[in-house]
Amino acid sequence: MAIRLCVLLWPASGAEEDLRGYEDAVLPLLDEHGGRLVARETVVRASENDPLEVQLIELRDQAGLDGYLSDPRRLALEDERAQAVARTRILRLEG
Repeated sequence: MAIRLCVLLWPASGAEEDLRGYEDAVLPLLDEHGGRLVARETVVRASENDPLEVQLIELRDQAGLDGYLSDPRRLALEDERAQAVARTRILRLEG
């Protein structure tokens, strides 16, 4: 069953470009796990309460999502992610 996600990302203080760089590195891995990036948008932030980036991601199934999340190349960048991303919210979408 296909999975659709809306991913909201908040940067660590002063790490906006680092967040973008991290996402630039990991999002291409989706293809290898039966996924695709449908949309990736930068938010015009009214305050720090707003996310910096919103992504819409589709994957063919749970195994693809699990594979992406556990991909060793993605996990190898966990330190960079921890420094760049203050908060992530993942919303599973219907349909």
